[in-house]
Formats: sequence, C-alpha cells, structure tokens
Amino acid sequence: MAEITVSDTNSRLQSAQILDIREDIEVTSGTIPGALHIPMSELRARLTELDQSAPVIVVCRSGNRSAFIADSLNATGLTAHTMAGGMTAWTAAGLPTT
Repeated sequence: MAEITVSDTNSRLQSAQILDIREDIEVTSGTIPGALHIPMSELRARLTELDQSAPVIVVCRSGNRSAFIADSLNATGLTAHTMAGGMTAWTAAGLPTT
C-alpha cells in the first residue's frame, strides 16, 4: 500500500476515487468534496460501489484504519492508497470540506 500526502490527494480529486471509511458520526465534522462515504463496518457488503478501474484513496480520521483498508483493497486487485494523517491532516492543511 502506498501512502500519499494530503497535497497529493488534493491534486488527484479528479482522477481517483476518494473513499471515506469513517463511521457516520465521524463524517458530521466534514468530508472531502466528492468523497464516497462507506463506513469501514459496511465496506465488505458495499465493495461493488467502487469503480474497479479507478484508483482509490482511502481516508479515515488519522490514517491508521485507512492503511489497513488500502491493503485489503489492493489484495482484491484494486489500486488503493492511504492518505497520510487522514482528515486531521486534511483540515489542518486548510483544504475544503463539505
């Protein structure tokens, strides 16, 4: 699994799928514009919602859960990365949320 920065993530918003795996209560504080929200607890049942041909950038609060999920997605044949620092780093960088 490759770890990418928030800046790299921001530059790939048009070419990659942003997958926010935080739980419902966590996303009330904001998410990356255009991100697909599938809570980690539901991901297995909802894998078909991901575009199999596009890279995935997995996001959580701090980057720990997303690293595990990115590894799991790579094992299924997807190309997945984790965003270092998660939404904590994204908001600290002053990047937009919805």
